[in-house]
Amino acid sequence: MKLTEAEWLERLGPERYRILRRAGTEPPFSGEYWQNDDAGNYLCAGCRTPLFTSGQKFYSSCGWPAFKECQERAIDEHVDTTHGMVRTEVTCSTCGGHLGHVFNDGPPPTGLRYCINSLAIVLVEEG
Repeated sequence: MKLTEAEWLERLGPERYRILRRAGTEPPFSGEYWQNDDAGNYLCAGCRTPLFTSGQKFYSSCGWPAFKECQERAIDEHVDTTHGMVRTEVTCSTCGGHLGHVFNDGPPPTGLRYCINSLAIVLVEEG
């Protein structure tokens, strides 16, 4: 999915643009979904690609929505060395939007914690 930066800004608005297209981070404990338990599917806010399900979500004290796994082939991983750290950035495999990071301190069986910005996703509730 290829849009100009002006088209992305118009599509997303300034805050979502900052997160998805400029690899920003929302403040912890501030996002719409960090404590949300509603059933449904979490989609990329930029292109509506399905990324996670509510069944993959778990409570983590990190302050952002956390998921123990993602939908198959929905996310790409990249080494992120910003802010003096080495982390694994996760982006949407369809539009390349920055979602957050993945860490190896999650629950079984995967041991993963996808730490995702609420502004990078939208929840489509079940029925």
